[in-house]
Amino acid sequence: MLPVGSPAPEVTGELDDSTPFRLSNFRGKQAVVLYFYPKDFTGGCTRQACSFRDNFGEITRRGALLVGISSDDTGSHAAFRDKHHLPVPLLADVGGAAFAAYGAKGPFGLGKARVTYVIDREGIIRAVIRHDLRIGQHVPDVVAALDALPAA
Repeated sequence: MLPVGSPAPEVTGELDDSTPFRLSNFRGKQAVVLYFYPKDFTGGCTRQACSFRDNFGEITRRGALLVGISSDDTGSHAAFRDKHHLPVPLLADVGGAAFAAYGAKGPFGLGKARVTYVIDREGIIRAVIRHDLRIGQHVPDVVAALDALPAA
């Protein structure tokens, strides 16, 4: 995982609605919360996505963009989004470039991590939140991290 205070690596790709995404497009404009998760439609990932869905307003009221990232393709993401009524854009990281750039490896370095990065308007990582098992803790930690960011 990347340390707090380091510049956020560029993330590019295609969202669940097939639109292109580039993290650097938001630099100087708004904070971004990137949440990495292992796989669409799995129990833990579904609970995490629904927790972000249910608390979406808590994050957007603080001026942040929330983006979910997994290695599933856009078709899987679109089906996952539709089934669970997710307002969060989901980025397809099929080749694993974003996971690699952010060091988002699973427990013991195996698989994919469930880790969330809070990135300020200037593109600096201000919080790294990892709860492999306490999935419901991501949202309160994200909200606290956003509250700690300097006002615009």
